[in-house]
Amino acid sequence: MNKLIPLSVPNLKGNELKYVSKAIEEEWVSTGGAFINAFENQMASYLNVEKAVACQSGTAALHLALILSGVESGEEIIVPTLTFIASVNPVRYVGAEPIFMDCDNSLTMDPYKLEEFCNKKCHMVDGFLINNKSCKKIKALIVVHIFGNMADMESIVKIAKKYNLIVIEDATEALGTYYTEGEFANRHAGTMGDFGAISFNGNKIITTGGGGMLLGNSKDLDRARYLSTQAKKDNIYYIHDDVGYNYRMTNLQAALGVAQLEQLEKFINKKKENYELYKLLISDIPGLEILEFRRGIRPNYWFYSLRINKEIFPMDKDELLQFMNINGIQTRPIWGLINEQKPYEHNQTYKIEKSRKFSEEILNIPCSSNLIKEDIFKVVSVLSSITKENR
Repeated sequence: MNKLIPLSVPNLKGNELKYVSKAIEEEWVSTGGAFINAFENQMASYLNVEKAVACQSGTAALHLALILSGVESGEEIIVPTLTFIASVNPVRYVGAEPIFMDCDNSLTMDPYKLEEFCNKKCHMVDGFLINNKSCKKIKALIVVHIFGNMADMESIVKIAKKYNLIVIEDATEALGTYYTEGEFANRHAGTMGDFGAISFNGNKIITTGGGGMLLGNSKDLDRARYLSTQAKKDNIYYIHDDVGYNYRMTNLQAALGVAQLEQLEKFINKKKENYELYKLLISDIPGLEILEFRRGIRPNYWFYSLRINKEIFPMDKDELLQFMNINGIQTRPIWGLINEQKPYEHNQTYKIEKSRKFSEEILNIPCSSNLIKEDIFKVVSVLSSITKENR
């Protein structure tokens, strides 16, 4: 039987067991304990932000960001269609509606179409952007840094300022990605907008099993922490002045996070090394290429996107997916476009073109930080073996 080469699994070879055991020994296993504060402080230091709030998930962090942005029921938020649905669902949590935007060649939100939509399909009233079609206020945009790449934040932030839009960065896949040049040099994904969200799900570059982190300014994050703990104003008499949420990370999760953060740069270095090897080997296979990351950034190399040219390569995306799985190699297609999902099929879209094309051409191939060279050679060998007869 073929050894399974998984797509993306945790790398738990550091101090994880030591720190989790300490949390258990100290009997701090729930939403209080020293590891939560340590994880928040260490993450804030790594990202060079004032504060961070540890949450139960990246989705929870996005929900809190929308609440803190003052988004109200009936308003609209610009979102990408090429993303995981968790980037969009929180818009509905607050009673707003998404407007779907196309991607550029980086797989992230296209700033040119964003500007065109705001300029040609909207108008300003009393300092707010109003959608010509719905006559509703567009309060914010959610930009997602796909697969560890970076969106064109210089352009997007300028557009947002021009049209008075709050910027929420979904950096759930991009912890460790930062600009190396330009206006935002040395700024990390999630720290250039008004709010940022990170995820520590099991397949992310570092994991707490589940969990996430909200980034923002100090005053906002104090309120986020309050809302994430059921809006408890008084810990003794249980006084609540707002509707709150059970969104606080547990100390056990944070213990994992502290151990994982210690290894983050090592993980990124290993993933870069594997990415470069994949790219070199696959360049010899006609009809296949590994997508590059945006210039001027240090990506975290989270996922490796294999692009299939159906005019040259003998298999399309779905055929290749099945073939790889049969051969013990787990691959995953890019997500189904969110505007085509049943909950959102009637929402407004704007020139969705490249997103549809990429969704038909991309498979993600094994990329774990503990992937060894023999595994990469096996993946490439299976890809190289494909001929028309395999179909």
